Amino acid sequence: MITVPVELGDRSYDVLVGRGARHRLLEMLPVGVQRAAVVTQAAVDIRVDPGVEHEVFLIDDGEEAKCMETVEELCRRFTRWGLTRRDVVVAVGGGVVTDTAGFAAAVYHRGVPVVHVATTLLAQVDAAIGGKTGVNLPEGKNLVGAFWQPAAVLCDTEVLETLPPREYLSGCGEMAKYHFLGGEHLEDLSLDERVAACVRIKADVVAADETEGATGVRATLNYGHTLAHALETAGHYDLRHGEAVAIGLVFAAELARRLERIDEGRVDHHRKVVASYNLPSHLPEGADADDLIALMARDKKAVSGLTFVLDGPGGVQPVSGVDTDQVRLALEAVR
Repeated sequence: MITVPVELGDRSYDVLVGRGARHRLLEMLPVGVQRAAVVTQAAVDIRVDPGVEHEVFLIDDGEEAKCMETVEELCRRFTRWGLTRRDVVVAVGGGVVTDTAGFAAAVYHRGVPVVHVATTLLAQVDAAIGGKTGVNLPEGKNLVGAFWQPAAVLCDTEVLETLPPREYLSGCGEMAKYHFLGGEHLEDLSLDERVAACVRIKADVVAADETEGATGVRATLNYGHTLAHALETAGHYDLRHGEAVAIGLVFAAELARRLERIDEGRVDHHRKVVASYNLPSHLPEGADADDLIALMARDKKAVSGLTFVLDGPGGVQPVSGVDTDQVRLALEAVR
């Protein structure tokens, strides 16, 4: 078992990575917890025992469940059950569950503790770590949310064996991102070590910039996500999150080359990393450039024109005021 600390002063917590990690839930709960509200989905065939009095709260399956209506319903059900600040929310599932249950925990009674039991690769290397919680609006992904750090995160790599192949592949899209954020040798590691290495990279970034402050460091974790979120918001391309991120990584590399931030060899490296995970690197058929550009302009990072996280001489960093014509050319390069 590998323990990765997330250093945030009095809000620091541990991420436990390894086979069977979910069975150590009780010891990871905050001291003095009396009851646990276990939030999960019917499709998540993973059961946990918090070791204290608990109730299971199901939310709908699918990305559609990640909405304000689900948060309101969860909070109302918490109220009827009598959840208090002495209790804990335990989110068991992938990113939809950890994002939604985490946000409900952040706003219910102005904040109750939450522990994430991440059951997908995507959640283990990204969604469950770092305290970003939130839900979607029809106008875009993750537009309503809060920073609410968990009390602990358990990444049980044993449960990854039960994932449908495409769900596992989606997690690989997030893992591919870390190759460009300091994880150049991820391919040499075992699965447990690889997951822990991704967690460690994210933990270091979060410790340096918890809430995407002036440094812009945390925004680097959105590498590949600007186009990815636009593709997902458009909603008719049949792409999982990690698949969209993979396309977004190659697009970002092509855009960086056009802005003379990187050379063709670095673009090829992006394509090779994405291909090594058997992920897509081209826009889906029928993708409309005008629609995607309009959606990318709504991205949360966009404070001064079109804004992207791009590779460059100093590494990956946010770049604002990107010319629309260059964006169009980069989109054409990934058709």
